Amino acid sequence: MADYTFRKLTRDDKPLFTGWLSNPHIDGWWGAGDVEWRLVAKDMEKDIVQMHIAMIDDTPFAYIQDYNAHAFEAPQYADQHPDARAIDTFLGDPAYLGKGHGSGYIAARVSELRRTFPVVLTDPDPKNTRAIAAYTRAGFDPLDIRPCEDGDPVLVMRCS
Repeated sequence: MADYTFRKLTRDDKPLFTGWLSNPHIDGWWGAGDVEWRLVAKDMEKDIVQMHIAMIDDTPFAYIQDYNAHAFEAPQYADQHPDARAIDTFLGDPAYLGKGHGSGYIAARVSELRRTFPVVLTDPDPKNTRAIAAYTRAGFDPLDIRPCEDGDPVLVMRCS
C-alpha cells in the first residue's frame, strides 16, 4: 500500500482544486470549480469542516473533507451516532485513477478519523459506481438509499 499523507487545504490551493474539478471523471458528481471553491472558502472561515489534500510522495492528487455528520442537519444521517464523522472526497488527478489510490487514501484517512470518532459515514450518489466501489474497498458498508437535504437520493455508507 502506498504511503498517503494529508495536509490542510489552504487558499493557495484554489488553482489545484478548481483545476481538478474541471476533469471529466468528476463531472456530474461535484459542481463547477469556482462554485465549489466559494463553498470551501466559506467553510474555511467557520472551522467546521476539516479539509485536506491527499498526497503520495509530496505529490497532491485528491481532496478529502470531514465534519460532524450532524453539523449541517443532513437528514440522511439523522439516525447515526451523535459523534459520527462524515466525509466527502474526490480523486482529482486522473493519472491516479484505476490504480487503487481512491480506496487507499480513503482508508488511510478513515483510519486516522477512527482513532477519535466511533463511526465514519459517506453518502455518494447511488449512480456513482466508481465512488461506491472505492468506499467499499476502503471498508465502508452500504446502509440504504435515503434523500439528502435537497431531496436527491444518496447511498448512506458506514465504516465502524
